[in-house]
Amino acid sequence: MKAYAAPAGAPVRALDGVDLSVAAGRLAVVLGPSGCGKSTLLNVLGLLEDPDAGDLLLGGERMSGLGRSARSRARGRYVGFVFQSFLLLPSLSALDNVLLAGRYVGRAGPEARRRARELLAQFGVLEREHHHPPQLSGGEQQRVAFCRAVLNDPPVLLADEPTGNLDDANGRVILEALRARAQAGAAVVVVSHRADAVLGADAVYRMRQGRLEPGPPDPGGGAR
Repeated sequence: MKAYAAPAGAPVRALDGVDLSVAAGRLAVVLGPSGCGKSTLLNVLGLLEDPDAGDLLLGGERMSGLGRSARSRARGRYVGFVFQSFLLLPSLSALDNVLLAGRYVGRAGPEARRRARELLAQFGVLEREHHHPPQLSGGEQQRVAFCRAVLNDPPVLLADEPTGNLDDANGRVILEALRARAQAGAAVVVVSHRADAVLGADAVYRMRQGRLEPGPPDPGGGAR
């Protein structure tokens, strides 16, 4: 459960009785309108916020109630986060933005640099490695942000409306990359408004007023 104070009246329950389990190698998609609690769900799963009640486990380890430093270490160990608004630092180059993920967990040496450049090449933005975010298109920024999210090969990958600021072509690139991470063994959770986000999903949910319900079946028949 996660609640926020309201200007007047009872607190608003952004998450209310949510029970979600995503195994390694599985892709779960959460659909729902703005304000229904999808982003709050990802913030709790990604250790950006603590639940007010209930337990959160990652890799079998209890994360609920950890202090800020311990939560930050666990986030670096377990979680990659793909944000709708990219959240790249404008003062850093594309390459250095990707390398930030390694620095958070003490992996900023030559191997991390090689891996970062390899990812940038895979997503077609290596030639932009020395450019800063304001010099990149939206699609290029999202691909750089995705490279940052997966640099450490996190076992959990979370994506908050990852295609919300992209055209159809760039949106498909990111959705396909998310599916590929699940196929490679990560537990992937995506919240999205795009109908094609559910293609290849192992589980689809709808969120309504903080509650998570089974959603429509995936027309693609599952990831595998």
